[in-house]
This record gives sequence, C-alpha cells and structure tokens, in this order.
Amino acid sequence: MEAHTTGMRYQAAVVLLLMLASRAWGQGTAGTGGGLEPRYLVDVPTAGMLDKGNVALDVAFYQEGGVLVGISAGILDRLSFGISYGGSKLIGSSKPEMNEIPGINVRIRIIEESMAFPAISLGFDSQGKDGYMKDEDRYRIKSLGFFAVASKNYALLGFFSLHGGINYSLERADDDKDINLFAGAEKTIGPFVSVVAEYNIGMNDNSGNAIGKGRGYLNAGLKISLGSGLTLGVNLKDFIKNGRDITVANRTVQLEYARAF
Repeated sequence: MEAHTTGMRYQAAVVLLLMLASRAWGQGTAGTGGGLEPRYLVDVPTAGMLDKGNVALDVAFYQEGGVLVGISAGILDRLSFGISYGGSKLIGSSKPEMNEIPGINVRIRIIEESMAFPAISLGFDSQGKDGYMKDEDRYRIKSLGFFAVASKNYALLGFFSLHGGINYSLERADDDKDINLFAGAEKTIGPFVSVVAEYNIGMNDNSGNAIGKGRGYLNAGLKISLGSGLTLGVNLKDFIKNGRDITVANRTVQLEYARAF
C-alpha cells in the first residue's frame, strides 16, 4: 500500500508540474499551431530538433506502473543532448524496479529540409522503452543505439509528414545483432491535434533469444496541445502482437513540455 501511495503521488506530482509549467511561455508540437518540431512519433525518432536554448521535459507512463522521465536541451542550432531515467512498478503496490542506468541521447542535424530534400539527422539513443528486463539484459523495446533518420513535410489540409530511418542498437545480449529499419507518418488535424503512426520492422528483435516474433512493432497515437508548451500523447502500441505475452495493444501516455530560455 505504501509503494502504491508513493507511486500515485509521484505520478500526480509530475502531471501537476507539467500543467503548471505550461502556463509559462513555451510552444507545443501537435497540430498546425505547433511551434516546435516533433522529435519522436511514438517510439521512433524524426529528424526534428530542439533549437538552441530550448529545453524539453518528456514523461512517459507505460504498463506495469512504469514511468520514464527525460530532459533534453538544444546546445547548438543543430545539436541537442538529453538524459533520461525511470523504472517499472513505480505506480502500484509492488517493489519498484528501476532501470539499470540512465539513458542518454545525442542528435545532430546534418541536412536542413528544402523543397527537394528531406531533413536528415544522425544520433545516438541508449534509452529503451516500456521497461527494463533484467533477466534478458535489455529493454522490452530495444533502444535505438546509433541512428539516422530523414523527415519531409508536405502541405495537405494542414501538414502531412513522412519519416524513415535506420538504426543499430547496442542491446545485443539476445544474440540478435542486425541493423534495423523504421518508418512513420504524422497528420495534423486542426491547430491543436496530430495523429501519428509508425512501424518498427524489428529486424534486430526476431532471432536468437529475442522476444519479437518477426512481425515488427506497429504503433499509433494521438497528440493534443493542452496549453502553451504542453503536449499530451495517448498511444496504442504493438497492434500486431509482436512482443512476448502481448494479448492486446499496449496503452501508454506521454507528456511533453518544451520552452525556450
């Protein structure tokens, strides 16, 4: 009961902090009114960047009472850095299981978007998703590791964006060391809402002792700007039940707060 109460207080404190912070000057990422580029769809990255001097706080709530908190900052116009940490069973009555180490991410944009070419970013991200599996020495959804991603935006009843990339994860304890591919899209619906979808092919999670079944991970989500700087994301993950012990799509919630200093 004590762990359950502590977890609920932690969750409420994070949500309250973000809602209060959103009243300060900032910009969101959802809809045609979003002033900042989205850096992720659900799990896979875009070529989006934080501008120099911008800071983002990201909080994800996932299954088994999991919470993941990350903070990122635009160091230069084309360079950002971030760190994240969290764990499972933070919400509930079970003993919390924290991630082994904090995750780090670095991103640099090497090509800006133009009429003819997409924006292209390179990066490294050691933060996996949906909880750390200690016995398997990996996250349920492997971290990206080294990645390259291209993004192109089009004017289509608002904005329509396409994203695609390649990554090589350093989580290889399952003996699956393949390079992986991913793709996704975003469509704005009015000034405050965006729908997103992505497909992680899971080429690095379908052999050896991997937990994937070779179908890849298909995810979708809805993003809503709640106020200046605050964006809510509600996601359904793994529609095609690629992961072990998945009977229905995983449901996760993400909160993002971004502002300039």
